[in-house]
Amino acid sequence: MSLPRGLAPAPEGLAEGDFVVARAWKYDGGAHWVVPGRYLGADHHGHWVLQPKGSLVSRPGAAFHAASDAVCLFPHEGDWVGTFYDEHHPDRLRVYLDVSLNLGWRPLRPAGWEFNSIDMDLDVVGTADGSVLLDDEDEFAEHAQLMAYPPEIVERMRSAAAELLDRVRDGADPFGAGLEAWFARGRVLPAQAVG
Repeated sequence: MSLPRGLAPAPEGLAEGDFVVARAWKYDGGAHWVVPGRYLGADHHGHWVLQPKGSLVSRPGAAFHAASDAVCLFPHEGDWVGTFYDEHHPDRLRVYLDVSLNLGWRPLRPAGWEFNSIDMDLDVVGTADGSVLLDDEDEFAEHAQLMAYPPEIVERMRSAAAELLDRVRDGADPFGAGLEAWFARGRVLPAQAVG
């Protein structure tokens, strides 16, 4: 894998409103999604970042401007990264959890932070009507072969996905109540361009 080195488990000195870039990679070191945002704060679950409507979301070969606000959670522990959408999401998504490895932070110069992760294909998706599903199992199986995922990583990712699926179905914290408070907090930040 050709991934950033020297990632920190937690950022130091990050303040509300600071610029944060979420950068995902694939297991073989290929670039994946890059999404800018603004730091909201931390709690016992992890670090929360607002990705406001209109933010540029990009990866090699694709880019778009976000159609609605989103709040991301970069957890203190666990093999996932969470994105939560408001009621304006055009596909009525509410929860999107990327099963991921090697979560970590590094400073941006001259200011801000970058949060890195390895996207391991499997996604737990929740919609406004309450349905929850495990997505991209076919992509996971294909990449496991093409990128030679070690068997212990395959098992670890499947286990993480199954646990997340149950937790989202049950509305377990932080996948249930409390998200509106983070959206509200982000909406009172002074407007600044993030991408």
